[in-house]
Amino acid sequence: MFLRYQINRLMWNGLDALFPPTCPGCGEFAVRWCEACQQAVEVISDPVCEVCGMPLEKSGRCLACLNARPHFDAMRSWAVFNGTLRDALHTLKYKRNFGLGISLAEQIHRDFGKFPWPVDALVPIPLSRGRQAQRGYNQVMLVAVPLADSMNLPTLPSALCRMRETRTQVGLNAHERRQNVQQIFQADSRLVRGRRILLMDDVITTGATIADAARALREAGASAVYAFSIARAPLEH
Repeated sequence: MFLRYQINRLMWNGLDALFPPTCPGCGEFAVRWCEACQQAVEVISDPVCEVCGMPLEKSGRCLACLNARPHFDAMRSWAVFNGTLRDALHTLKYKRNFGLGISLAEQIHRDFGKFPWPVDALVPIPLSRGRQAQRGYNQVMLVAVPLADSMNLPTLPSALCRMRETRTQVGLNAHERRQNVQQIFQADSRLVRGRRILLMDDVITTGATIADAARALREAGASAVYAFSIARAPLEH
């Protein structure tokens, strides 16, 4: 898997030479994501909730995790969903930029180093069948695959499926978000039973989607579920 990661890096470096990319943050020519835009990313650092990763004023657990333990063992987000990172994730979502996905995976791996959890496989949050068919790809996979390869982990895109279409989460409050994604995922026990899963999404707000996915993985026999998102967005009221 690590060898595949290195081969893909070389391939995309070659394609960049033939078809120069532009930075999604500032438009600089011949770079996938320029150094200035990378440096502008607001990486989330401690103190955060030891369970859900929400930024806090001091270490410990947030009120929500004190009141009810989520189905995942722990969750962390790399950075705040704003500025140049938001531009990069929008480019991934709508322009299928594989090279940018590799660059994001490289920076996440540099900033996190080795993830602090003992995991056996990476499972990306799937799109609904309708959105997958409409878009033709799952943008989370563009970062998940090179990130997993760099960690020498298998990626299991078929481990989870969405059982029904849902409304977009944009514009919903926290309660509406939880209701919207309740019991929407089902996991394949043949793929996850006994495994320690790294569950990955691109952006979380309340964490409702990733929490329901963790529930499905646990019910299918995963021995542990650790959740990770590229970005964390504030809930708009």
